[in-house]
Amino acid sequence: MKRSIFDTATSIETAYTKLAHWYKDVENTGFRAFNTIANTISLNYRSILNYFINRSTNASAESFNAKIKAFRAQFRGVKNTEFFLFRLTTIFA
Repeated sequence: MKRSIFDTATSIETAYTKLAHWYKDVENTGFRAFNTIANTISLNYRSILNYFINRSTNASAESFNAKIKAFRAQFRGVKNTEFFLFRLTTIFA
């Protein structure tokens, strides 16, 4: 997807229009390699357009989830949930 949609669109309506034009352009190219991403965007366009409400993402939540997964993998899983949550709050809070 063209990054310029996120940089230049000032409203959900504008972004929706630009996203629709991008999707149509992808369809017209005939490149089958783009079908997967185009279908993903088509299925999730409402969530994608939510970015334009206040221009925020869930990147910090995704980053924290990655840290939790790495922490859990370091100790080969969780046997005692209460202690695991205690360790998480001690380290990441």
